[in-house]
Amino acid sequence: MNLIIKTSLIVGLILTLSVSCKDDLELTNPNELSEETYFKRPEQLQSAVDAIYANLQTEALFSRVWYYMYDNMSHEVETNPQHEANKRVYFDFNYNADDAYIFQYWDNCFRGINKANFVIQNESAFENVPEEMIRSSIGEAKFLRAFYYSLLVQRFGGVPLYIDPTGEGQPRATEEEVYAQIITDLEDAATRLSSKANTDGGRPSAGSALGLLGKMYLHTEQWRAAADAFSSMSGYALTDDYNDNFIEETEYNLESVIEINFTLAEEATTDWSGVGTGSGIHEFSFRGQDMGWNDWFNSYPSQDLVDEYEDNDPRFADNFYVNGDLFNNGTQTVELPLDRMVAWKKYQLYYKQPNENQASGINCRFLRYADVLLMHAEAENELGNSSAAIALLNQVRDRVGMPNYGTPEMNAIYPVGNKQEIFEAIVHERKVELAGEQVRFQDLIRWDIADQELSQFGFRKGVHERFPIPFREINTNENITEADQNPGF
Repeated sequence: MNLIIKTSLIVGLILTLSVSCKDDLELTNPNELSEETYFKRPEQLQSAVDAIYANLQTEALFSRVWYYMYDNMSHEVETNPQHEANKRVYFDFNYNADDAYIFQYWDNCFRGINKANFVIQNESAFENVPEEMIRSSIGEAKFLRAFYYSLLVQRFGGVPLYIDPTGEGQPRATEEEVYAQIITDLEDAATRLSSKANTDGGRPSAGSALGLLGKMYLHTEQWRAAADAFSSMSGYALTDDYNDNFIEETEYNLESVIEINFTLAEEATTDWSGVGTGSGIHEFSFRGQDMGWNDWFNSYPSQDLVDEYEDNDPRFADNFYVNGDLFNNGTQTVELPLDRMVAWKKYQLYYKQPNENQASGINCRFLRYADVLLMHAEAENELGNSSAAIALLNQVRDRVGMPNYGTPEMNAIYPVGNKQEIFEAIVHERKVELAGEQVRFQDLIRWDIADQELSQFGFRKGVHERFPIPFREINTNENITEADQNPGF
């Protein structure tokens, strides 16, 4: 289902102001619809909920720069000469508080939160709307508020909490307070949302809320709660074909837990007007064009990532192109430029066409069930349940026909005889299973091994675990000052 439908543009006009800036909040337009007159029909409520999604499709988030930030910082990629300087800064850990994309990341998350709050705070104003629609809409809005806050807390640490109506810029909450609010929202959302089978593709289900909840528990080292959340998910399974998770024709499959919608069907355009703030229809991704070997080819898989794969792991061929591979429905042969030996295949349209043509409609699979199984394995390992952890790891390997952990073949390279060895197997499996899915950098941070993996590239422990608070926020929010800035910036 196409989430950002045209009717959402109406409510989008009401909600374009960022709650992170007090000066912006004082601006009003007497011609805009008010909260008192808006929620009179079901389609108005639906439009307000749909509008919350729009900021996920902006340039600094999932439409483009999200994957540059995380791929570059994780060093899963290496960069070609034409790599733009404003994206290279993440590769070199050379960004600062004036970075335009870091501000857009911050700003779009708070714009999304503002739109979610508009729905949540007006629950009592709904008229002529079925109770079940109200219940699910509030669940959807709380899930999305939690989702935006999860993006913020993992990159900035503590951020302002906007939960209750206020016209004032808020001070930074602690990281623990932000996680607590995320968990509260997700627990409530999980009780309000329907099962995956009864949820339109692209919208969150109860399982989506539980999956993100488990991830938040994992990131705060609440291992028992994480394992319980993951165990409570139902209706999910690994796809038979690993590659089905990265092409257009098999979107919203049983492995999809959280998926960011893109499409070329709703007047998608490569005109960038409005894409920075979530206004207008911009439901396309630039990912294929940016990474495509036969197009801009701005970055390619790092040798370190390529070397991680075991011999005969079929995920290598699903994730990467090498010279001599076939593309464009098997009618053409890959010839990589610039003497590069490997290029991205994951999320590329080359399987059915010769070029990317800039806009791509392939959805971003933000969280899929394989990731859930691997996180669940990690939680069980921390709880001392080694056999459960190994079994979960082997579910992921069984899908691609790779030998199981605990067998003589795997014991020769990744033995799993104790907690540390199982952890190292988890690190390996996440690296090869989730390559190019923007998870590794945050994994390195939470495992506290980013310094040993990334210091050679400019990463400084105690500094680059977080982005700086944007100067524009410090300059406009009277409750945040230079003293609140993250260390090192």
